Amino acid sequence: MMKSAIIDVGGGMRGIYAAGVMDRCMEEKIHFDVGIGVSAGSANIVSYTAGQKGRNYLFYSEYSRRKAYMSLGNLLHKKSYIDMDYIYGSLSNSDGENPIDYPALDANPAEVITVATNAITGEAKYFEKSDISQDNYDVIKASCSIPLVCPPYIVKGIPYYDGALSDPIPVEKAFSIGCDRVVVFLTRPKYITIKKGKVMLIARGIRKKYPKAAARMEQRAENYNAWLDKAVSMERQGKVLIIAPDDTCGMDTLTRDTSAMKKFYEKGFQDGGAITRYLHVSCDQVMEL
Repeated sequence: MMKSAIIDVGGGMRGIYAAGVMDRCMEEKIHFDVGIGVSAGSANIVSYTAGQKGRNYLFYSEYSRRKAYMSLGNLLHKKSYIDMDYIYGSLSNSDGENPIDYPALDANPAEVITVATNAITGEAKYFEKSDISQDNYDVIKASCSIPLVCPPYIVKGIPYYDGALSDPIPVEKAFSIGCDRVVVFLTRPKYITIKKGKVMLIARGIRKKYPKAAARMEQRAENYNAWLDKAVSMERQGKVLIIAPDDTCGMDTLTRDTSAMKKFYEKGFQDGGAITRYLHVSCDQVMEL
């Protein structure tokens, strides 16, 4: 039996592209054995595993426009531009406006891995589905906590930042747990690399309190670009399929332009059509062996 995985690398509001890809997967009844989410990708993965088609789209296109979701007021009063407790608590809990279907998530046999970064050690933490429970989505909040935009989120006494600091494209993690087919969702074109400028300013802002996390941030561009090269190389070898947009439709990490979001989501939905063929070809190759 082959073991398949999807990896959603996140990217803030650009994650609406991957939401489109996953909605296409749900429409075509495509299932994976493992879902690995980084940053916003962790929230996408949970809704996908719970089978909630269209749920992620609303969080990007509608809820993100609310001041309670992200605003300077949040930064002033809550010390966090994005209110993780509102998104993955008030909105997502069983009594919330748009709950995660936790019973469906729990019943799905697929593994769910959420990547976060230990703010003290700078090392990657791979939370498992067992770390999620009804109305306790703290590991998602941790994975999504962008330095300076948000403080680190505390899980069991340990502060965590965005998983992208420590493992931005976790293909190695997927193969280390026995996956044979890996589909990676990027939210930038795969020929675009990250430049150092902005991340160095962010690193400076957290260095005093979290020097090892700051060091990870300083290495973020180099780390992402290196893993992007490896993923592209693996794709040439047939080990990986990369689903990536040919352009970002004007979307960036904190963009809330509804027209751009709709275009980017639709692009993801369209691009997701390549997954069915990849999975069928992979199965045919194994059967020939």
